[in-house]
Amino acid sequence: MHIAHLLRDESLGLRPLWCEDTMLEREISGVTATDLADPARSVRPGELVLSGLLWWTPDDGPAKAERFVSALRTAGAAALLAGEKTHGGVPDDLVHACRRYAVPVAAVPAHVMFRTITDSVQLRQRGGPGGRSALPEPARERLNRLLAEGADPAALLDAAFAHLDRPAAYLLTASGRTVAATTDAVRLPMDVPVDLPTDGTGVTVPVDVAEAGPYERLRLYLPEPADTPPRELQEIAAILATWQRSGAGHRAAAYEAASALGALLTGRGADPFALRAALLACGLPPQGPYEVIAAAPDRSALAEAVAHLRPGGAALGGLPDGTAFAVLAAESPTEPLAEIWPLVAACDPSRPQHAGTGPRADGPEDLNGALSQARYALASGRNAAPGTSSVTDAAGFTGLAALLTGIPEEVRAAYSHTVLGSLLAADNASSAVLLQTLETFLARDGSWARAAEELHLHVNTVHYRIGRVEQITGRDLSRLDDRLDLRAALLCRVR
Repeated sequence: MHIAHLLRDESLGLRPLWCEDTMLEREISGVTATDLADPARSVRPGELVLSGLLWWTPDDGPAKAERFVSALRTAGAAALLAGEKTHGGVPDDLVHACRRYAVPVAAVPAHVMFRTITDSVQLRQRGGPGGRSALPEPARERLNRLLAEGADPAALLDAAFAHLDRPAAYLLTASGRTVAATTDAVRLPMDVPVDLPTDGTGVTVPVDVAEAGPYERLRLYLPEPADTPPRELQEIAAILATWQRSGAGHRAAAYEAASALGALLTGRGADPFALRAALLACGLPPQGPYEVIAAAPDRSALAEAVAHLRPGGAALGGLPDGTAFAVLAAESPTEPLAEIWPLVAACDPSRPQHAGTGPRADGPEDLNGALSQARYALASGRNAAPGTSSVTDAAGFTGLAALLTGIPEEVRAAYSHTVLGSLLAADNASSAVLLQTLETFLARDGSWARAAEELHLHVNTVHYRIGRVEQITGRDLSRLDDRLDLRAALLCRVR
């Protein structure tokens, strides 16, 4: 691979600052990134050097730039790619030093990640001698243009397979969601297996993005690959990886805007105008209605579920306590969340994922209440079955037992100990007998006869034991309030 190949790659947007024509054919043997003031020991001959220029400050003058570039020349570096993000541009002192020591230099735009450049070099190196691409050059150039223009993945798939008579090709998530497909591809079932084609004839190629978690990993899937060369599929997957990484900045900005909305919703008395502005900043309608979801522990699991439900029209952010949440424009979802969630949770079975949903919010003024209920439903699901992924709807709180599960475990335990006192003593046999009698008495609606029948006791024995319970707890079981207190205390026990 030569320097010229990189400079012609429109998806990278590199801006040459100094390079003689004869240097464009320099062979690139590899890539290294460094911000050492003296990079000589970290650079090998023929390597492309990436630097964010953290080692340089405007007060350093030309001497420091001279030392840096001199070290590159001594080490035999092929060229220097200098990032513009740190200083808003590449210092003139550095460009002058590169000219003096005959080291080609180009600027890397602030929005281009060094990983994207590294991947581009490695991709061309895998393509064959001289950095030749496995894809036909016209196809590769068109894909580069589409990447530079910010094209969607469907357009990339169409362009990538145009020279192969457009076989059906899909970009799928690990949960089976179709991110994109070629124009004439039939729609796949939502839960199509990604790792192993069902009929044994298809092929999947991982879209390798190192920073992608289990809920963000993508696969290129061809049900009938025919004679598609494997190297071309690998190269197309690498292009799709570049597309996925290029959206990181947009996703981060959207998350930040949604988190600002979350801060408003969890605060006291949010200003209506500020709330409207926050909704608009998230791309949500200012009038509603809305649906609200809270989730933990991984926000990327919620992001994947929301993408199943709403390809657009949703905001996903983090609350001040770290809980992930989503606000969705209330349209009819393609599938209920409870049906989507197991597919998402299966992406990483070792890490249970929980979600809570609240009631529909008719307008912005109702969002705070809907979010509070969704968070309580989330807490309930996590407390009730921490080791199992779940979706809990606040509408399901139709009884005292369900309602109490949303209270933190420490609070429930403290309440139970306060109300029941020594009845909870595990090493006291008489306390255990009294506790069993109390449970049975309350479960039988305070009926002495039915409690005695179930416990195989005389009614007078039940009277005696309940009397002892009243003495220990200071409660009067003829009063409804005291019965409710004791029933709640029994339900709050942490077993």
